[in-house]
Amino acid sequence: MQALSRQSPAGIGRAVQLHEFGGPEVLDVHEVPAPQAGPGQVRVRVTAAGLNPMDWIMTADAGTAARFGLTLPVGFGTDYAGAVDQVGDGVTGFAPGDRVFGGALSRAVADFVVIDATGETAANEVHHTPGGVDDRTAATLTIAGRTASAALAVVAPGPDDTVLIGGAGGGVGVFAVQLARISGARVIGTGSATSAEYLRTLGAEPVAYGDGLADRVRALAPGGVTAAVDLHGVETAHVARELGVPDSRICTVAAQVDGVPAANGANAAPGALEEIAGLIAEGRLRVPVAASFPIEQIRRATELQAGRHARGKVVIDLQPERLTADG
Repeated sequence: MQALSRQSPAGIGRAVQLHEFGGPEVLDVHEVPAPQAGPGQVRVRVTAAGLNPMDWIMTADAGTAARFGLTLPVGFGTDYAGAVDQVGDGVTGFAPGDRVFGGALSRAVADFVVIDATGETAANEVHHTPGGVDDRTAATLTIAGRTASAALAVVAPGPDDTVLIGGAGGGVGVFAVQLARISGARVIGTGSATSAEYLRTLGAEPVAYGDGLADRVRALAPGGVTAAVDLHGVETAHVARELGVPDSRICTVAAQVDGVPAANGANAAPGALEEIAGLIAEGRLRVPVAASFPIEQIRRATELQAGRHARGKVVIDLQPERLTADG
């Protein structure tokens, strides 16, 4: 991998790019011309970029990449946080120096990203970062926060519910567990035996996944489970059915089950990310960061994230000296 200085010449920035599809081994850091904000756009100087499974899934092969509209050479990562440093003609509501976060599909791990100021999807959106939310945390919100919010909207948990969340310790689970608890619901979260204490810190009652899951859940909740969200596959969805949960109150994210609603981040309601960021600023929701890496260690960071065993989010630091809640 090419080693680059954090101090690049004027008009040049660093960006992770792929010149062939594949795994972490094809990720390299390159010096590229810094993009310029056009009409209706803002340019963000990225401070931190959060990693998600979709980052390496959609660049693993040409067929998957094509479904996302990606062609070579292509960037990497979607979640970002930083500060506006250019504002194009016609933009209102943003000014140079504003701290922001959002999504830039497969181009976030870079010194600069250009975003449509009115963009409303995770592929292209920008939001003001509230005071009290540091950039490393803000860089974890877009994909996982949107997905958790959309999935919970399907099952609509409340104080009278016991919700079973499959894959509760993953990047989306961090948000789903806490948002369900904020709604007043009791949460039972599936995970490995070694993740039990971590799940408790999020507010979930842990239960080991695998054979016998239904019996273990019955022992924890003899009064029954009323809703379920499967963030990993289909095991939790099938167990929820076995426990008598109606299909209308089960939601899948990473797979599909006939008759069961599915959700993804694109389904999140307007304002979902602002609400989540506000909860963090109020101290009501926290985002564990399992590890952070400089951009030069993108391969190592992606390998950790792809292993699915990190307890919390994995973040790339592009400007470590500016990772503060006050910018």
